[in-house]
Amino acid sequence: MKLLRDARTLQQKSIASLKIAMTAFNSFEEEGRICTTLLHLQHASEMLLKAVLVQKRVPVFDKEAGMSIGFEKCIRLCMQHAALTTEEAGVMRAVNALRDASQHWYIFVSEDLLYMHTRALVTAFDAFLQRQLGTDLHSHIPTRVLPVSTTPPGDLLFLVDKEFALIKGLLAPGKRHRDEAQARIRSLLAMEAIVADEVEVSEKDIDRIEKAIKAGEEIDKVFPRLTTISTSLTGEGVTLKVHFSKKDGAPVRFVGGDDPNAAAAIREVDLRKKFHMNASSLAETVGLTTAKAKAMRWKLDIDGDEKCMHVFVFGQSKFSQFSDNAKTKIRESLASGIDVESIWREYRANAAA
Repeated sequence: MKLLRDARTLQQKSIASLKIAMTAFNSFEEEGRICTTLLHLQHASEMLLKAVLVQKRVPVFDKEAGMSIGFEKCIRLCMQHAALTTEEAGVMRAVNALRDASQHWYIFVSEDLLYMHTRALVTAFDAFLQRQLGTDLHSHIPTRVLPVSTTPPGDLLFLVDKEFALIKGLLAPGKRHRDEAQARIRSLLAMEAIVADEVEVSEKDIDRIEKAIKAGEEIDKVFPRLTTISTSLTGEGVTLKVHFSKKDGAPVRFVGGDDPNAAAAIREVDLRKKFHMNASSLAETVGLTTAKAKAMRWKLDIDGDEKCMHVFVFGQSKFSQFSDNAKTKIRESLASGIDVESIWREYRANAAA
């Protein structure tokens, strides 16, 4: 594939960062190893996302700020314009959340979980690279240097259960390992980004989780989102591929971020990030006129679904904004063959009645 100049440069930067991440992962030096690996995995992901956006001629600079867009907006734009899958986005978000926690404070990531995230990121990176830029990792990085573990871990939930049990032990009466326990809690909370669009971890979250574990709460109450993740492993050795996905039909219990009695710690942190589309941008994303998109919203009751639409109030002004859930509902309906023209006529007749 012939790449645009900036796309080619960004692709080179992404692969360079991935090489550094692989070097850190396989290093004999323990000091700074986890942080270095996570930093460069995240940077590799962001550069790849921007390379794809540039290749598709999607603007990657904020006109007002004059600066390139951030990681989360890159994720959303690639999901809209470059077929980035929910699973791939989840892996990248999880690595970004772990990197953020490690860079700005500290976390403890077990060797097994670090391997699983690194290998899953490499799997997602390679698949997206092949689909959108026409090349693969093996053309740039020898297979032998990709993350190798002499004891490949098993299912993610097994590892999470193991980590949870360890945290309980560290918090047991008479133990003096609270700092390590909190660092491990911070790591598990960051991992919820695999299935959650927006994740931030505060010290209030850490304290609430710690209290819940000390009170004897089980893992499905303390980390409800982690129990919805399934893992698929194919191949072995250096050819191992790891995929994270959400279990079909798995329930997630959401709680308020300031609920002192809630064991679950992750909350919706910024509604402006979740509900980031206005009516016209939603219509453009699904390929309809604003009027016909409004008819589809009416038919699918999107405006009445709190997961799809939120009204922001600023003084006397009100603004309706839509989430990716709204986009998904409309797209799925269109893919199923729904008659938009019939809905448009029905909507106009209802409005005139």
